[in-house]
Amino acid sequence: MSEKSMVASRFIFCVIVVSMFLLILSSVFLLQFSSDHSLIPRSVLELILVNNTLLYFNPNFKREQVMLPPFPSGDQIRQRIMVPCDPTRALLRVFMYDLPPEFHFGILGWKGSENQKWPNVDDPKRIPAYPGGLNLQHSPEYWLTLDLLASNTPEVHRPCTAVRVQNSSKADVIFVPFFSSLSYNRNSKIKGNNDLVSVNKELQDKLVEFLMGQKEWKRSGGKDHLVIAHHPNSLLDARRKLGSAILVLADFGRYPVEIANVKKDVIAPYKHLVHTIPRAESSSYEERPTLLYFQGAIYRKDGGIIRQELYYLLKNEKDVHFAFGTIKGKGIHEASQGMALSKFCLNIAGDTPSSNRLFDAIASHCVPVIISDEIELPFEDALDYSEFCIFVRASDAVREGYLLNLLRLIKRETWTKMWERLKEITLHFEYQYPSQPGDAVNMIWQEVAHKVSSVRFDWHRKKRYHRS
Repeated sequence: MSEKSMVASRFIFCVIVVSMFLLILSSVFLLQFSSDHSLIPRSVLELILVNNTLLYFNPNFKREQVMLPPFPSGDQIRQRIMVPCDPTRALLRVFMYDLPPEFHFGILGWKGSENQKWPNVDDPKRIPAYPGGLNLQHSPEYWLTLDLLASNTPEVHRPCTAVRVQNSSKADVIFVPFFSSLSYNRNSKIKGNNDLVSVNKELQDKLVEFLMGQKEWKRSGGKDHLVIAHHPNSLLDARRKLGSAILVLADFGRYPVEIANVKKDVIAPYKHLVHTIPRAESSSYEERPTLLYFQGAIYRKDGGIIRQELYYLLKNEKDVHFAFGTIKGKGIHEASQGMALSKFCLNIAGDTPSSNRLFDAIASHCVPVIISDEIELPFEDALDYSEFCIFVRASDAVREGYLLNLLRLIKRETWTKMWERLKEITLHFEYQYPSQPGDAVNMIWQEVAHKVSSVRFDWHRKKRYHRS
C-alpha cells in the first residue's frame, strides 16, 4: 500500500473514532440536560430524575422511590444536583404564608435579623434545634416547614416531592406554618398575674384572625389549607374555626367527626424516641429472649383503662416485661434495650387511641402488638400493617390467657417474615433533615397530595353549574 493510501486510511479511521465519540457524548447530553422531551419515549418520561432521586409514577398516583447509585464526581454533575426543585416536576406545589417568627421558629428561641422571618436552612448543622423529650414526638410541623424552606435552597439535597411557590394561585395547597404542638407544650400556662389568657391562646386567636382575612382562605373556605395539630391538645381554641382545612394529626381521639375525619385529614407518625436499630445489627428471633414488652404509664383514663387490666394479667409471666416507666433518667435507654431484645412489643390505647410506643417498636424491629380498637394509622393506603403488626381486639386481649397463647402460637418463620418487613419499612417513619426519599416527611407530602386531589374533585363538582 502506498504512503498516500496509508495516510488517507489513518485519517478516515480518526474521523470515525471522533464521530462515534461525539455521537455518544451528544446522546448523553441530550438525555440528561435537554428540556425538549419530544424525542424521548413515553416510558422514559415516566422516570424523572430529581436531586439524585428516581421517582416512579405508577397508575394509581402513588410514588415508589428508590435511591440511585452515587453520581460520578465532577463539577458539572454537582452543579446539576444543586439546581432547586422545578415546581412543574414536583408532586405538590405549596404556598406557605410568611407568618412572623412568633408562630414558628420564634417559639424555639430563634431570632433573626430585622425583618427576617425564616432561618437559613442551607447548613443542617445550624438550623434551630427542636427541644427533646416528649416535645419531640409531636414535631411534624417543624420537619415539614424545614422541608419547604429547603425546597428553594440549592445547597440542600432532597427529593422534589413538595416545592414552595411564591404565587398562591399556582399552588396545590396552602401551608400554615404554626408550631401548634410546641405552642401548646410551651405557652399554655398563664404566666403573669395580669394576664387573662395564655400566649398559646393569643397565638391561636391571631392566627384565626389572619387566616379569615386572607384571599386564599376566602377563595376555598380553607379547604385547600394545611394545618398541623399533632398534639391531641393543640389548637384547642381554634380547631372549630379551622376545621375545614386539611389537618395533620396523630389520631382522631379528641376530635368530633365533623372537624376531623379520615376522608379529608392526614394521620402522621409520632417521632420515635428510641434510636433506630441499623438493619445489620437487628437481633433475630433467637437473640430476643423476651416474648412481650411494655414499659410506660399503666394507669390511664378513658380507653387507656385496658392498660391496667393487662398489667394484672401479665405482670407475673416469666417471659413478659410489663412495667411502669417514663422517659426521665435512663428511661429511653432502658426502653431501647428492652424493645431490641423482645419479639413482640405492646402498643395499647392510652388517653387517646395512638401513642409513640408503636413507632418506638418499629424503630426497634420489635413486632408491634396493637390493642386499640379506634386507632388510625399513618400511610395505611400505602402500607399493609398486617404484614408487620399483630392486631388484637381489646375485648379479646383482656380474656385470661388469650394474648399470650396467641403470641406463643406464632412460629419462628412467621415472626421472621414480619421482622424482615419491619426492617424494610422503618424508613417511612423517620423524620430527618434534609428529607430523604420514602421517609416520614416525604410520605406525609404524598398523603397530602391524595387529600388535595379529593378536595379538588369535590370543589370542581360543586362549581359545575353557572351561578348568576
